[in-house]
Amino acid sequence: MVTPAAKREAVAHLKTVHEMSERRACQAIGCVRMTVRYRSRRPDDAHLRERLVALARERRRFGYRRLLIFLRREGFIVNHKRLFRIYREEKLMVRKRGGRKRALGTRTPMPVPAQPHDLWVLDFVSDQLDTGRRFRVLAIYDVCTRQCLAVTADFSLSGRRVPANSIFSSPSTASPGRSAATTAPS
Repeated sequence: MVTPAAKREAVAHLKTVHEMSERRACQAIGCVRMTVRYRSRRPDDAHLRERLVALARERRRFGYRRLLIFLRREGFIVNHKRLFRIYREEKLMVRKRGGRKRALGTRTPMPVPAQPHDLWVLDFVSDQLDTGRRFRVLAIYDVCTRQCLAVTADFSLSGRRVPANSIFSSPSTASPGRSAATTAPS
């Protein structure tokens, strides 16, 4: 028994069930008689409680400190500690926002290509020159041979697309679906 209310209940139990005097019951429990006789002179919080609940439902994301400002503007004379006690008793805690949703399970490993043109990778890179011009480069790679199949640059300040020595095409880096023999000069 830690709280004074629990001690009061224990003394009342001993007095009724075991027909002990108040003095003996307090001595058995080990509490002071003033604790048992104490009567709270706290004013009734019913109107404040109702208004606090109404404000908290209206403004769901506000905590007790912000609601205290609203209540004081309405004319309530209330201490922040008293308001926090009522706030807790009414279970008006601000709901925590949910975290970001993460993928469930394990990821499947990336397939390893057996021959050229089985798997391609796109790589998008942006940078800025010393002159201040920004550019972006899109590179397409064959994963098996690790050769760059195409590179395209975009200079965003000039507003025009410029191929960066546009497309590298040689018999070894032929377009997908075609064999090297079909693209070679005859």
